[in-house]
Amino acid sequence: MRTRPKKIRYKTLDELIRRELHNDDGEDPKTAVLIENIRHIRLSKEITRTEFLAICRWKSPRAVRHFSKNKTKSIQRAVCAALSTRNERQRLEYLTALKGVNVPMASAILMLTDPKRYGVIDIRVWQLLHRMRSVSTKENGVGFTFKNWYHYLCKLRYFAKKFGVSARTVERTLFRYHKVVQKGNLYRVAATPIRQMKGNTAKRSASR
Repeated sequence: MRTRPKKIRYKTLDELIRRELHNDDGEDPKTAVLIENIRHIRLSKEITRTEFLAICRWKSPRAVRHFSKNKTKSIQRAVCAALSTRNERQRLEYLTALKGVNVPMASAILMLTDPKRYGVIDIRVWQLLHRMRSVSTKENGVGFTFKNWYHYLCKLRYFAKKFGVSARTVERTLFRYHKVVQKGNLYRVAATPIRQMKGNTAKRSASR
């Protein structure tokens, strides 16, 4: 028997973010230190293999052996190219060309080097957006494509601008709220989208 998730008490994504932003207590100390230590990467476009693996370990510690297969020159080339282009599709493609780097990991690299403009896409935030009917595909929150990521990124930036915070802060708010309402196995979707409100009161927010 599936465990039912806790009820979401917000009718719209806009309301959820606006209210839950007040509960945000900032970055985890270890994350804050990592962001500070690698802040030079965005401007210098230079990254060491040690820094790359520190980022990967932050996102997926159990998969470090896969990321370790990348050589220093490959890492530097991919990151430099990704941070040099203004094309978001190319940015993602350069990073996911590295061994072991999928869309969530690429999003983590971008967020940690530029938290003002990027947030991490992962199973928690996507499942929450799906329950809020803000996205309609990939209910499980896995197997992301560029289209999924870019759609999500646009949402983060929309709300970041609206509420005067960073994209990372919006993402962190969604991540933490999902932990509040999620029950049972994270990788077995038990979530049921909230029922459509009568009339047009339940609308999608920041759709592309």
